[in-house]
Amino acid sequence: MDIKEIQNLIKFVAKSGASEVKLEMDDIKITIRTGSESDTTIVHQVPATQIPVAPIAAQPVATEVAVPVAPAVPAADEDSKYITIKSPIIGTFYRKPAPDKPLFVEVGQSIGEGDVLCVIEAMKLFNEIESEVSGKIVKILVDDASPVEFDQPLFLVDPS
Repeated sequence: MDIKEIQNLIKFVAKSGASEVKLEMDDIKITIRTGSESDTTIVHQVPATQIPVAPIAAQPVATEVAVPVAPAVPAADEDSKYITIKSPIIGTFYRKPAPDKPLFVEVGQSIGEGDVLCVIEAMKLFNEIESEVSGKIVKILVDDASPVEFDQPLFLVDPS
């Protein structure tokens, strides 16, 4: 295993969100820890081979993990005044009833209770998702033709 492979492994672990990964092979043992105050990467060599320990630092891992976390907190406070409409099922989210038809709703549009907001295809069935609140669409959180999970936020609605 060369330095580039180890660096790629560190980047992969940082992006995956795992807190600790241990890799043991015949001639090398690697432990990568992220998410703590003292992020570390430890490389142990059984026989002395061509892999140096010094160039591998966990500092880039710490910055990659920490950067996305900081902006997420203010966004939650900003969106707290809005009602979130969530997916009631797993499936594929569509903003139109058919490719040649207009969108159900757009940002800025006023909606009422019972208005169809989108359809979610699940097992070849198209389920219309109706609004349970009245208000104005502030944000559409999912791209057209994207897979969605149960309870995943789809729309932000301003009830005022």
